[in-house]
Amino acid sequence: MSQHHPAPDETVRMRPDGGDGPPPPTGQTPGYEAAPDDTRPVGRDWQRGAPAASPATAETATAETATAETTSAEPGPAEQANSTRRIQQDADGPVADDPAGTAAIPPVEHRETMATVPVHTGDGGTDGPPPPGDDRRGAPRGPWWRRRTTLIPAGVLAALAVLYGADLLVASGEVPRNTVVAGVDVGGLTPASAAQRLEERLTPRVVADHTVTAADVTGTLSPATAGITLDVPSTVDVAEEQPLNPWTRLVTLFSDREVEPVITGEETALQAQIEGIASQVDRAPQDATIAIDGTTPSVVEPVDGRTLDREGAADAITDALASGGDPSTPIELPVDVTPVRVDAEEAGRVLEETVTPALSAPVEVVSQDGATSVEVPVTAIAGSLTFTPQDDGELAVGLDPEALQTALGEELSVFGTPAEDATFEVSGDAVSVVPSVDGTGIAPTRLAEQLLPVLTEEAPRTVTAELGPVPAEFTTQEAEALGIREEISSFTTNIGNPASGTNIRVVAEEVDGAIIMPGETFSLNGFTGPRGLAQGYVEAGVINNGEFTTAVGGGISQFATTMFNAVFFAGLEDVFHKPHSYYISRYPAGREATVYYDSIDLTWRNDGDTGVYVDTAWTPGTITVTFYGTKRYEIQSISSERYNFREPVVQNKPDSPTCEPQSGSTGFDITVTRVFRDLNTGAEIKREDFRTRYAAEPVINCVPVEPPAPGPEGTAPGGAPAPGGRRPARTRAA
Repeated sequence: MSQHHPAPDETVRMRPDGGDGPPPPTGQTPGYEAAPDDTRPVGRDWQRGAPAASPATAETATAETATAETTSAEPGPAEQANSTRRIQQDADGPVADDPAGTAAIPPVEHRETMATVPVHTGDGGTDGPPPPGDDRRGAPRGPWWRRRTTLIPAGVLAALAVLYGADLLVASGEVPRNTVVAGVDVGGLTPASAAQRLEERLTPRVVADHTVTAADVTGTLSPATAGITLDVPSTVDVAEEQPLNPWTRLVTLFSDREVEPVITGEETALQAQIEGIASQVDRAPQDATIAIDGTTPSVVEPVDGRTLDREGAADAITDALASGGDPSTPIELPVDVTPVRVDAEEAGRVLEETVTPALSAPVEVVSQDGATSVEVPVTAIAGSLTFTPQDDGELAVGLDPEALQTALGEELSVFGTPAEDATFEVSGDAVSVVPSVDGTGIAPTRLAEQLLPVLTEEAPRTVTAELGPVPAEFTTQEAEALGIREEISSFTTNIGNPASGTNIRVVAEEVDGAIIMPGETFSLNGFTGPRGLAQGYVEAGVINNGEFTTAVGGGISQFATTMFNAVFFAGLEDVFHKPHSYYISRYPAGREATVYYDSIDLTWRNDGDTGVYVDTAWTPGTITVTFYGTKRYEIQSISSERYNFREPVVQNKPDSPTCEPQSGSTGFDITVTRVFRDLNTGAEIKREDFRTRYAAEPVINCVPVEPPAPGPEGTAPGGAPAPGGRRPARTRAA
């Protein structure tokens, strides 16, 4: 078995009586195998509080200490085996012939008065005399874990751990103290009591109608219609979770622990309400321009464009409802602003420098031989002026050749014969090209170019007519090259409302005969422009903010749905379409579209190599949209089963002229797949999915408001309320 060598003997012995002679050697130095001795004996007189050594003795001790340090700093081979040091008490220094390198020890007769005590050092060891006042002299120190510097912090930590555990134990089974959910204090309650308090105090604030503002538009948000509600069980689950962080538990003794409520909602229904608000907020930027009333021009002030931030609005609504705020406090919705390019100053410059002189006098058009002349009146000039904003902020002035030709009518025919553009004619299921006819005379485009420079000149003003051939703008060759030769799709829907039928007829007449070139994108809003009373549209049914109401131009969504299906079955590219928020039974589920001028559009692209000719056919009971071109695909429509059903909410509203009952409908999801097949083989080429999510249409009951109960007989009728008095409470719907 291996042996562990003992540590070297570091013992230093001191003379108890302060003798000044070297002690005689008492034997050999302990061997390498001897047991270690780490004590340093001192005299009992010193332990009993003997007076300090004389200065001479102190000097001697200092010298001896230096000698011992020197010896320790330069150990020899013998010292490595036995490191015991002994301090010599006289001034003669260490014994020169001590082969072990040790100092002399006290005489034998003085050893009987010596005792061993631990000597304290600054690092906690025993390497010197104990400090004054130390009551533990002569007693060995205990292990480190029993020392005062260790026991006190350990005791504090143990006490804190006990308090922490007791706090957890006491709070178990309850919502943590000082827990607040959207202003409702539920701390210290059981989960059941917390749920009841949230139902009573927070739920009514979440589901109540809220006022919303976006720019200068104010509307009403109905969380119930949007399917938004407070998820009480989930909120309680979050609130009752005990925080395990000790600091968090300590902080809750002095402050509230805020917990956000869990709000659930139906995204499609919420978006429907947001879109209703957006239809009132959104507007395109209107640059400063010149308006001409008859022949009187004026500056039109610019108006910045704005768009409701849909995503930001949804977040603002959700955050406001989650905060449990007062329903009467408006929820501000974010709006993005688009600045104008042309300001009022530029429009004023154009008015002064160009428009006013242009409308100061007519312009005479004279033939080259002077025999024929035609006057271009100020009214024709006023009706033909155009003002186009430029990206650099300039308002460019021009003359519209078509408007000029319309204003002059047949006046210019004295200079020749007009040209006729090629067009298409539908007969049965066939379509053919009606050839173009070139003309002679003054081309409207050339006349506009001649007139524009002279409009800033003083009267009289004249231009010389330049006669020549006038080619058609759309020639026979161009029409034939479009490849419009056959029907490629057609779709019909039934009209159920006379007012809607009027609007459908007007829009169908505008779109009839439209030609969409290869690669061109068609926009229904862009093609028709505004659809108001001035354009022949009337009031009809629309869905606004989740409720059925009326507006000018209502019913155009049926035309959009009919056109969208023609696009679908022609295999053309769907750029953008928006389904109705609620399913309407007269339309194919998942294959329908709604429009609203300047905010919701129907756009599609002719992604083929040939043109598309649009033919519309209206009757009081139907509308048909047919596309002609070159057929590329055989299209198959596959509809999935309806899924993710959503039940409607029931709303009871006070009966009034504005209350419209609704029977409601179930919301659901559906996926329609468009399958493209080869015309010759029928092989599938590709597929395209259209996923539609319909919100549940709420059930609205118009509940009669009961009149107030009459007072007892003989009661005089009440007088008018005093000014400044409290308003009587309004009857609220259940």
